[in-house]
Amino acid sequence: MSKRIIDFHLDQWKEDPFRKPLLLRGARQVGKTYAIRRLGKRFKSFVEVNFERLEEAASIFEKDLAPERLLLSLSLLLKTPIIPGETLLFLDEVQEAPRAILALRYFYEEMPKLHVIAAGSLLEFAIAKVGVPVGRISMLYMYPLSFLEYLVATGHHLIAKEILSHRTGAPMEDVIHTKILDLVGEYLSIGGMPEAVARWVKTKDPASALNVLQQIAATYRQDFEKYARKAQVKYLEQLFRQIPHLVGKDFSYKEIHGEYRKRELAPALELLERANIIHTIRHASGQGVPIGADIDFETFKLIYLDIGLCQSILGSDISIWFLRPLEGFENRGEIAEGFIGQELICYASPTSKAEVHFWKRKEKNSAAEIDYLVQRGEQIIPIEVKSGHGNTLRSLHRFLDTHPKSTSAIRFSSLNYSLMDKVDSRPLYAAASLAHESQKEALAHLVSMDTRLS
Repeated sequence: MSKRIIDFHLDQWKEDPFRKPLLLRGARQVGKTYAIRRLGKRFKSFVEVNFERLEEAASIFEKDLAPERLLLSLSLLLKTPIIPGETLLFLDEVQEAPRAILALRYFYEEMPKLHVIAAGSLLEFAIAKVGVPVGRISMLYMYPLSFLEYLVATGHHLIAKEILSHRTGAPMEDVIHTKILDLVGEYLSIGGMPEAVARWVKTKDPASALNVLQQIAATYRQDFEKYARKAQVKYLEQLFRQIPHLVGKDFSYKEIHGEYRKRELAPALELLERANIIHTIRHASGQGVPIGADIDFETFKLIYLDIGLCQSILGSDISIWFLRPLEGFENRGEIAEGFIGQELICYASPTSKAEVHFWKRKEKNSAAEIDYLVQRGEQIIPIEVKSGHGNTLRSLHRFLDTHPKSTSAIRFSSLNYSLMDKVDSRPLYAAASLAHESQKEALAHLVSMDTRLS
C-alpha cells in the first residue's frame, strides 16, 4: 500500500523535540496499525504490544504506572529491550488495557525521550471509561483513504498532483476532466478502506473488492456485542442497515423501520458514532464563528465513514460507476453528497475530531438547504453538491443574501471549474482544495513523487 496523509503527521511527531505520547484514533481497519508499523521502520527498534493477543501484558499495568517498572516488565515479557530515544513502543488494542492509556501521562512526565503510540479498534470506548490525560498526550485522527490518497495508491499520482495544484476557476482540459470523473466513479465503487483498495489494485475485480467490504461490514457487526448491552444489539443492527438509505436526508428516528422509539435508538446511534462508523452532520445557523457555537442537536444528517462500505451495505449496483459514471452522478445525488462529506472529513485537521455542518432554512414553505458548511479562518463557506449538471443555485444565493459574513460559495458537481456570481464551481474531484492548512503540506508531500513502496 502506498503512503498516506497520516504518514506525514507521524513523521512530524517523531521528530518533534516537544512531542507527547500519541493516541491514534479512528475506526477499525482504516490502516492505523499499518501506519504505525511503517513508522517503526524508521527507529532502531520497534516493540509492539497487542493487548488483545497478549492478555498477560494488561496485568503489568494493574500494579502501578511507574514508567521504569512498566518498561522493564514489558521488555522481559517480550524478550526485547525498550530504549527511550531508540525504540518506538506501540500499544495496540489498548481498549483491552484502559490503564495503559492513563500510563501515557507518566511516560510524558518521567520518560519524555520515549516514543510511544497507543491505538485500538474500539479505543473511544476505553477513553469514555478512563478519560485521557489532558495536556499530557497528543492525538491524531485517521480515516479511510481520501480520493487523492486513492489516486496515489492506484498509480495516478500525477493526476493527484494536478488536482492539488490546479488553479480555481481555470477549466481542466476536457479529456483530463472526463478521465478524472471516471476515476471518481471508480472510487465511489471501491471506497477508501485500505484492504478493499489493495484488493482492487491487485485484482482489478470489483466483485473481489466488494467481498472485502462485506467482510468489513460483518466485522463491524460482530463488534456490537463488545461495546453494547445485549438488549441494544438489535437497535444497532437496524441502524447499521438502514442509515445508508438515509444519506443526504435529515435524520428522523421515525424513518427506521420497525417498532422502535427514539429513547431506544438514540443511545445506539451514539454508540455507532463513538465506534467511528458514522459521522453526524449537525445543523448550524452559519451566522458566526466558531461555526459550531450554535448547532442544533435535534437536526442532523448522517454519513458512513466510507462511501464504498455504504454502497456495499445498500447492495447497490456499482457497475454504473464503472460504465456510466455521469449517469450515476445524475441519478444518485445522495452518493455524491456522501462522497464530498467524507472528503471534507478526511482533509480536516487531524489533531481533533472532524466536524462538518449543514444549513437549512427552517421557516415554513421554505426548501432552501446547504449541504455543508465549513469554516476557513473567519469565513464560513456554504457548499452545495449538485448531482449531474444541475445549475439551480437558489439555495446558495439565498444563503449568501442572508449571511453577510459569507462572501462566496462553492458548488461541487460533475461540471468543470468555473467562477460566476460569487459561486466557485469545482469538480467533485477537487474537494482537497478545501483541505485544512495543517493538511496542505501533507498532501503536497503525498503527491510530490511516486510514493508507492516496493
